[in-house]
Amino acid sequence: MLYFRGCTAREKQTNIQKATEFLLNNAGIDYYMLDDEKCCGSVLLRTGFESEAKEQIKRNAEIFKGEKILTSCAGCYKTLKEDYEDLDVIHISQLLDELIRVGKLDFTKKDLDVTYHDSCHLGRHLNVFDEPRSVVEAVANLVEMENIRENSLCCGAGGGVKSAYPEIADQMAKSRIAQAKDTGCEILITSCPFCKLNLENDDLEVLDLTEFLVRYGDFDESQ
Repeated sequence: MLYFRGCTAREKQTNIQKATEFLLNNAGIDYYMLDDEKCCGSVLLRTGFESEAKEQIKRNAEIFKGEKILTSCAGCYKTLKEDYEDLDVIHISQLLDELIRVGKLDFTKKDLDVTYHDSCHLGRHLNVFDEPRSVVEAVANLVEMENIRENSLCCGAGGGVKSAYPEIADQMAKSRIAQAKDTGCEILITSCPFCKLNLENDDLEVLDLTEFLVRYGDFDESQ
């Protein structure tokens, strides 16, 4: 399996990569990473640079051919699944759900209330709603926000908004954070590094699904 980290987890949210590797190693998954990993092309596509994106996709497609690909990023997952041809790709939330169901990862459920944010790419674009929730509920009690699943509020980061219109991105993030705080939970979980980056705030902790499992999964501290 090729673990495709994605730009955000590789460069800005590196703890997501570390947490993912930790979980894969504990589950006994045989995987590798590219030494010179390039962007999947998602940002180029979402911001209108279609010809440049096609060139990037063409270059990557030669490397990805015949591989089983795992992604940390919801945006990478959508791009690899919909904008490339004939790729076998899975998102980390889907793989973790499978590993828990077959017993390769085993957790003890805590009396801990957390809430979960559906990213646009993973959720309403690709209908991956149940798997991340199943993973969360293996460890903690899931308390849902007012807007969830296909009606989830966007975090505000995607489509180039965070770069071009940062004030709008901040306003959208504040709306979502307010809904998370209304649940009474102190931890907000998401399965998208880009969402995590934009939702981080001073009032409640925001964790990627992998980070959450590593922290609350009762792993041996020596590992």
